[in-house]
Amino acid sequence: MIETSGDDRGFPPALAEVARIGFAYGEDGEGVDFEPYDAFDSAEETTDWIRSWTGNDELDGDAYRVFGQDGTGGLAALWLVRPGRPLAEQPVVFLGSEGESGLVAGNLSDLLWVLADGFGPLEAAVDDEREPRPAPALADLAERHATTPRRAAREIIAEAKAEFATFSDDLDALCR
Repeated sequence: MIETSGDDRGFPPALAEVARIGFAYGEDGEGVDFEPYDAFDSAEETTDWIRSWTGNDELDGDAYRVFGQDGTGGLAALWLVRPGRPLAEQPVVFLGSEGESGLVAGNLSDLLWVLADGFGPLEAAVDDEREPRPAPALADLAERHATTPRRAAREIIAEAKAEFATFSDDLDALCR
């Protein structure tokens, strides 16, 4: 298990506020397909999920803190890969219900800017053609909570994918 600093099951206030805002997907999928939670999934739920997703019963869910899903059941999570660092400094990943996976942001603060630009975790991780769709309420939230400077979602996503370039391959290697 990767040790983080502080309470690694305490739900960050910024994520709790994201959950209160909500997201509209729309009839034609023009919105954001994201259903944020107001608490992390339990350790047991996370272990069941990662074992089911990979087919690997030797894994536990200690490396993830699941905080939302898309309409098909794909999950957004903090990936605890930076030892000794708080949850807010861990990267955000998406693992889809059909086996897709990818980086969303390098940390929680950057996730807030991605959301403010109109990208949910699914769209950030797998939709390279998506255009920004600014979300004023989420931009206000990001301005209050973010500790990183505002940048375009595409820039944030590219930085995270570059830093953790082997994430999907490493995850695939865990699959049975």
